[in-house]
Amino acid sequence: MTLSTLIHAGLVRPTKPRTALVLMGGGARTAYQAGALKALGQMLSSAQPQGAPAPKMPFQLLVGTSAGALNASFLAAHAAQGLPALDALAAFWRDLRSHQVYRLDVPAWTKLSRIATAWHLSRQIRESGALLDNLPLADTLHKAISLQGIDDALSAKALHALAVTASSYSSGVHWTFCHTARDASQEVWNRPGRRAEFQPITMDHLMASSAIPLIFPAQPLWVDGHSEFFGDGSMRQTSPLSPALHLGADKLLVIGVGQPQRSSFGGAMNAHHSKQKSPIAGYEPAQSAPQLISPGVGGVLGHALASVFHDTLLGDVEQAQRMNHTLDQLPREVAAVMPYRRVQVMSLQPSESLDELARQSAYALPAPVRSVLASLAGKAAAGGSAGAGLASYLLFEPAFTQALIALGERDAYARKEELMAFLAA
Repeated sequence: MTLSTLIHAGLVRPTKPRTALVLMGGGARTAYQAGALKALGQMLSSAQPQGAPAPKMPFQLLVGTSAGALNASFLAAHAAQGLPALDALAAFWRDLRSHQVYRLDVPAWTKLSRIATAWHLSRQIRESGALLDNLPLADTLHKAISLQGIDDALSAKALHALAVTASSYSSGVHWTFCHTARDASQEVWNRPGRRAEFQPITMDHLMASSAIPLIFPAQPLWVDGHSEFFGDGSMRQTSPLSPALHLGADKLLVIGVGQPQRSSFGGAMNAHHSKQKSPIAGYEPAQSAPQLISPGVGGVLGHALASVFHDTLLGDVEQAQRMNHTLDQLPREVAAVMPYRRVQVMSLQPSESLDELARQSAYALPAPVRSVLASLAGKAAAGGSAGAGLASYLLFEPAFTQALIALGERDAYARKEELMAFLAA
């Protein structure tokens, strides 16, 4: 989060409290968000006094990146329903299947060797710029997300704004597209490498935001009077919390889908070495170290995607919390004249390894995709976990998504008191 963002956030004084929901990207992993939000809806519903009016959506701002943008837009389209929108998102994920998101055509002859598979995939990437065809996703989104529903929610003030991010391959600029009831009168922001524009969100924006690099093809969008090709909004996203702050949020609930821990053979080997006396000092290890196995192309690509999707969030949250702590230490008179304002931030992350859940569910992948991942994994496939990171972004199957929904529910309920206090503050 840059200093200019913090100063701008301090100058933006919303006329009423605004709570933002910030949903990060991660392909199929974002089913976790649906589970956490479902549990939150149940908590809020049970806290309502008997006979009280149906509770409204607890978030006035919805900000999403990549598959998180799809979740945010789904909620925006159902925001007028109030809390049932949170349960509807979980139901959408429960019914989702991989063939509704992408397709991969692999000729039978490529199964003869990994070289043949690699040649076919490289040719396909050269021709289309992507490994998979995501046209099925466009059809799924048209059926699940009503653009008119978003407009209706904004007009009825059930929602203040929806923001979706995407990254331009043409210019390298990271764009945030914001949709409010008064798009034309809103003031945009322009920072080095980051820009915003107020315009109605369309299916093209959602396809662009969720276009995972090398996995899904780029999507053209019209900006600054010309067309540019866009890809996943997680790329070059240096400040994930910035759009919510620019839109006037004073509270942010951020749900990521990062990896809490990553078990690896290499890590086990290093731990083994740490217990042995150094050979430099004249000692030999008691036993030979395990053989180091290459992660293969699939493992490297999975690691690269993890960096794209998850590396900036926790740093941004930490910086916001550090700024809050600094303001709390200042005398009230001094804090009042500073160009900053206190913003509450709460982050919810998976408590278990999503890579491990994906490894256990990899059998549910469509056969062509499973075959390709096995080819990409190389020798490490023998270990059973190679390519699990990559698979976790593509496993739009109940074996994986329902496990994620259940994990999201458990993690939310484990922090129930904190969540309820945060939303009630």
